[in-house]
Amino acid sequence: MYQLNSLESSLKHFFGYDSFRPGQRQIITEALQNRDVLVIMPTGGGKSLCYQLPALLRSGVTIVVSPLIALMKDQVDALQNNGIGATFLNSSLEREEVRDREHQILSGSIKLLYVAPERLLSESFIPFLDILRDRLGLASFAIDEAHCVSEWGHDFRPEYRQLRLLRQRYPDVPMMALTATATQRVQQDIINQLALQAPHFHIASFNRPNLYYAVQPKEKRSYLQLLKIIQDHANGSGIIYCLSRKNVEEIAARLQRDNISALPYHAGMTPELRNHNQTCFIRDDAQIIVATIAFGMGINKPDVRFVLHYDLPRNLEGYYQESGRAGRDGESATCILFYSSSDIFRVRYFIDQKPDPNEQRIAYQQLEQMIDYAEGTTCRRTIQLSYFGEKFKGNCQNCDNCRDPKPIEDWTIEAQKFLSCVARTKEKFGMSHIIDVLRGSRSKKVEGYGHHLLSTYGIGKDKSKEEWKMLARALLHQGLINQSQDGYNTLKLNKKSWEVLRKQREVSIAVTPQKSTKRAGEEPLQSSDAQMLFERLRKLRKQLADVNGVPPYVIFADYSLRLMAEKTPQNLDDFAKISGVGAQKLERYGEQFVSAIREFCYQNNSFINRLSDTQMQTLELYRQGLSLEQISQERNLKSTTIVNHLSDLIKCQQDIDISRFVRGERQKQIIEVIEKVGGERLTPIKECLDDSFSYDEIRLVCSWWQTRGKVNSEP
Repeated sequence: MYQLNSLESSLKHFFGYDSFRPGQRQIITEALQNRDVLVIMPTGGGKSLCYQLPALLRSGVTIVVSPLIALMKDQVDALQNNGIGATFLNSSLEREEVRDREHQILSGSIKLLYVAPERLLSESFIPFLDILRDRLGLASFAIDEAHCVSEWGHDFRPEYRQLRLLRQRYPDVPMMALTATATQRVQQDIINQLALQAPHFHIASFNRPNLYYAVQPKEKRSYLQLLKIIQDHANGSGIIYCLSRKNVEEIAARLQRDNISALPYHAGMTPELRNHNQTCFIRDDAQIIVATIAFGMGINKPDVRFVLHYDLPRNLEGYYQESGRAGRDGESATCILFYSSSDIFRVRYFIDQKPDPNEQRIAYQQLEQMIDYAEGTTCRRTIQLSYFGEKFKGNCQNCDNCRDPKPIEDWTIEAQKFLSCVARTKEKFGMSHIIDVLRGSRSKKVEGYGHHLLSTYGIGKDKSKEEWKMLARALLHQGLINQSQDGYNTLKLNKKSWEVLRKQREVSIAVTPQKSTKRAGEEPLQSSDAQMLFERLRKLRKQLADVNGVPPYVIFADYSLRLMAEKTPQNLDDFAKISGVGAQKLERYGEQFVSAIREFCYQNNSFINRLSDTQMQTLELYRQGLSLEQISQERNLKSTTIVNHLSDLIKCQQDIDISRFVRGERQKQIIEVIEKVGGERLTPIKECLDDSFSYDEIRLVCSWWQTRGKVNSEP
């Protein structure tokens, strides 16, 4: 059994992270005890790690079931870049490639195998799975996008229903089912369909605290607003969602004319062009993707800094998922919805095209919920999370309504009028009908039900329809009234409603818009030097990504680059302490990033060219005349670490005589090579010298050359 107290060290070794995200450690602990687990964790919560780390700590191969070819490849690329044995089998491979990969799997070098559900249960693959079980063992099955198993889920796939056969054929192999969203009904269906045995539940909060949410009115000049937001995020990737293909093409073309790297994406394009544009976006060859809702499924790009909805989404769940593609790396990101009442008519037109009256009714209810969000004056998170059945206290301070709160007024009397009207109409009608009764409408519906005879008829003429809607939404968002979820939007009184009617509870709501003085998504800026270094590291990351044929975020996440820019690690030991730097990435990329950081610090000697305590101790011993070996022994540190200190001291203009460590003739040979191949990287220099030259010698001479040798090449 794996020792659980070493989970953090394994996390750092394989993935470079210092600590787990909320819930991950508990899930991994349960998985390592060979229990079935059901994980419901929103986008960006870190679901993948929950099955990836256990796979590395157990014997045998973990089978990951995923319906998304693009996501399979991205995850396998990321794992391989961390030095982890992973591969996939899907329809994108030729027969010969499949055979080669199956041989590689059976050789024992693979710990995670990604497969599509269709292949997993095919007649040709099951025998291979049996061989794999007998030779190496099956560690577990991880069922990703598990909501696809349920006909009540939002993306039901019939082939997922057959996964129950896995439990029948391999009853002792534990299962982990994972999804981003699932109602209680879907959760139970997942358990039943996959035959999970007394599963451990983990249902995470849907709250994404790093995302800033705002709604802006869409006007004739909204393109200029959109352009301004993009310019404010000039160094970040972004997604712009539109309702129609026409809008996608038009906005992408306008952005291109304004010298912004933007590409379109919609279902009307050829698959080849869609894939090309998607790849360009994922690999940072294009800053912006302008898309319909056809874009996003299986996109594993964690560093999207903003998501803009140029048109009104059709439902709140879709908006949550689409906007949630921002900031998956946990860094701050901006989500802005441009809202116009004219968009409502366009969405209604699409709904009217549905042939099923029941589907139409549900779609209209979803549209009303979306309008409630767009026009709501309370905390955006409160509205979002209540949709998923999660309570949130409000005042998130990361949405427009919380950052720029509207003036609060006491509307208790108006609330009593509204709730009284709901009661007198027998709790059988929706918001619009209640408002018609309150405002004294002479509509056929009001008079047909005899509601013009009620005592509440016409008592709300002093308020406009929009004001009554504002109150009704506030009552819903504050839980002071309920709304049916059957597509009819019927209002129902609850315990708190009666407290208001009995004068046991007051009602305060935000009523008047107030012009904001803050820019959407504004965050405190780092120092200009740190930002400059961050951009230089992003360029280095892009170069390495292109050479390796992977997206930039596979090399390092933005979060890790930002830590590098802030902490400026000057040696590999310090670089290894950066979150996101695991053993494999330290070996593969450490030298190049540390060299870039050192060079930047030297060029900008006003920025963090300070000496640490440990460097000062080495400097003091050097001044006492001790040799490299003596300093190393005195300080109980590796000689390589002492050389790093001396290298840093040279770059900080300290008087270090490298002739004490590298003989003059050897210095000249190293400098001759440096002047041919450059002094930015040590490996190319080492390859041009004979084996007697050490990296320590080369590093010291490189540091001297970078600080003094460019002016005078005689040491």
